[in-house]
Amino acid sequence: MNLLLLIGAPLLTAVAVLLSRNRQQVRWISLAGSVVQLGLAAALLLAFRQETAAGNTGQVFFEMNYPLFSSLGINFHFGVDGISVAMILLTSFVVIAGVLVSWNIEKMTKEFYFLLLLLALGAYGFFISLDLFILFFFLEISVIPKYLLIGIWGSGKKEYSANKLALMLMGGSALILVGMLGLYFTGEHSFDLLALSKTAIPADTQHLLFPFLFVGFGVFTALFPLHTWVPDGHSSAPTAGSMFLAGISMKLGGYGCLRVATYLLPEGAKQYADIIIILSAIAILYGAFATMMQKDLKYINAYSSVSHVGFSLLGIGMLTQTAITGALMQMVSHGLMTALFFAVIGMIYDRTHTRMVNEMGGLMKPLPFISTIFFIVGLCSLGLPGLSGFVAEMTVFMGSWQNDDVFHRVATIAAAMSIVVTAVYILRAIGQTAMGPVKKESFLQLKDAGWNERLAAIILVAGILAIGIAPGWLNDLLRPAAEEIMNRIAGK
Repeated sequence: MNLLLLIGAPLLTAVAVLLSRNRQQVRWISLAGSVVQLGLAAALLLAFRQETAAGNTGQVFFEMNYPLFSSLGINFHFGVDGISVAMILLTSFVVIAGVLVSWNIEKMTKEFYFLLLLLALGAYGFFISLDLFILFFFLEISVIPKYLLIGIWGSGKKEYSANKLALMLMGGSALILVGMLGLYFTGEHSFDLLALSKTAIPADTQHLLFPFLFVGFGVFTALFPLHTWVPDGHSSAPTAGSMFLAGISMKLGGYGCLRVATYLLPEGAKQYADIIIILSAIAILYGAFATMMQKDLKYINAYSSVSHVGFSLLGIGMLTQTAITGALMQMVSHGLMTALFFAVIGMIYDRTHTRMVNEMGGLMKPLPFISTIFFIVGLCSLGLPGLSGFVAEMTVFMGSWQNDDVFHRVATIAAAMSIVVTAVYILRAIGQTAMGPVKKESFLQLKDAGWNERLAAIILVAGILAIGIAPGWLNDLLRPAAEEIMNRIAGK
């Protein structure tokens, strides 16, 4: 399969959106483009499975390499493995759902959809890049659209939130750039990820460069204590912006922590693993307890995202194959779950004009579909069996428990304790919002989800159920790549 199609589809759609004449054309062009992206992601998954079924055991598939600046060792080098395919599939699901829930955007519709498609372009390019310079380029493409989406279409303290997000992510990018240049000059003056993986980098150098890369990417994925942009950014962003930020953008950081920092610098990963575990466990518990204090639905989901993303970083820090596989499954699961959560919150806010839990009640009666989806995503968040959250978190716990020393098992138990706290704030939020008597007579006149909102919710719920009910396909997709990373860490 030609991987350039994954970049070309959102790029051509974005150009078509700019050339469109009215709001209606913008919407349908964006939807058509997102359907094409979903189709390409499905075709990539099918082609990948056919290659592996045929006995192809290569490290990367569908590799493409075109020189860009040969003298500097920079090339358009693309390729995918199981991790990349899973992240691309996640991106396509969130993109089409984001387009659908934004159907009624009236303010600067053309520009809004253009920025959403630009975010998709950056994500696809990032996940298929095997050249660190190009990977960094696509990572940076996603920063400016986030800033503009919050600053122009956001609510509340949108200017403050947009500035904070941009500054913190640019700070993370600066750390990544320092780490990349360190790899470039330490190795053979190449940014090629596969070539660097075969380079013998001294342990002392790995210990020096690893914090730059891991912390830099960690900023994008809400590494504690550099997570403070998340609640402000999510709460101020428009619905689709929140879906992209939590569902896709935070996964760019997790992918980079694993694919770049841990894979290329295994000695550094082993050196700092305990610190990663401690910070992750703090994030999981802190995020859960902080969520209990929130009254705003968006803040509830934002702080819970800090907690849930902590499981991905915990799995990486545990350095076992099962834990790393669980970390990747958690990235995919959380991407679907949090995108759906923000979508539902947006639907509720559009109708009630409030996000405060104590101002709502009894919404199940006028909004049965929206409330039902709210129940499903809430149960997924607290880890109900049969939904993706349970599968991902249990895989992380099982992989973490394979380390039989006291430190690792105490950290695992501490992380598992957050499940109880999560159940408290999720059930309380759902109960106060959807159950009980209707607090305002005007709520009885509310209209339930439209066709576009129903379709967006069904797409994301389908992804959650596909992982929760039959997780084997995702595990089979991720396991070989996780094994490759573990072989690298073990020095094989």
